Amino acid sequence: MTRILVLHGPNLNLLGTREPGLYGHDTLHAITSRLDTLAVELGLELEHLQSNHEGVLVDAIQAAPAQGVAGILINAAAYTHTSVALRDALVAVGLPFVEVHLSNVHAREPFRHTSLLADRAVGVVTGFGSTSYTLGLRGLAETLT
Repeated sequence: MTRILVLHGPNLNLLGTREPGLYGHDTLHAITSRLDTLAVELGLELEHLQSNHEGVLVDAIQAAPAQGVAGILINAAAYTHTSVALRDALVAVGLPFVEVHLSNVHAREPFRHTSLLADRAVGVVTGFGSTSYTLGLRGLAETLT
């Protein structure tokens, strides 16, 4: 079975209560449950990790190849715009990854318009709320087959 690492960055543990007008009412648990259901349909095995700590996310990315991970679905949240460390880890391991965002980052503050990850991603899905995750997982699954 194909293994996918799903990474959720800082503050995503607050989904459902954090600015629901911007990020929606779905909790992170609801999103991961929906992804797990889709993964069964797609013949994937998912490993989820949410962290507010950049180094924890970097460690998970670096460990992914040895754990048999074939690809990464990542919502790096604020780290998308600031973390050279995440970018370097993703590039170093060489696994295909898809970047996802709940909100349309291009319709927000100018600093959110720049992603340090997007140019190395297989694809970027942004602005569809929690559906961004399922669209991203489907795209990653297609890339891996």
